[in-house]
Amino acid sequence: MAKKEKEKEMEKKVKNTKSKKEKKQKKEKKPGYFKEVKEEMKKVTFPTSKEIVKYTIATIVIVAFLVAFFLLISAVLSWVRGAI
Repeated sequence: MAKKEKEKEMEKKVKNTKSKKEKKQKKEKKPGYFKEVKEEMKKVTFPTSKEIVKYTIATIVIVAFLVAFFLLISAVLSWVRGAI
């Protein structure tokens, strides 16, 4: 019986050392948060100043169109309501 108990203890030790090694390997493979952020920021492209001006003008035009559209609808609905 002593041999069987020793064998079981040895098997447990071997399993424990394997799991510790696997945990260390997993930790080593995983890069840090800030390293990942740095790598992703290298891929980012920012718009040029000309593009920013284009986008700003387009946004202002679309907003002005929508304001005019909703004012027109509001006026028409007010006229319809007054006529009833």
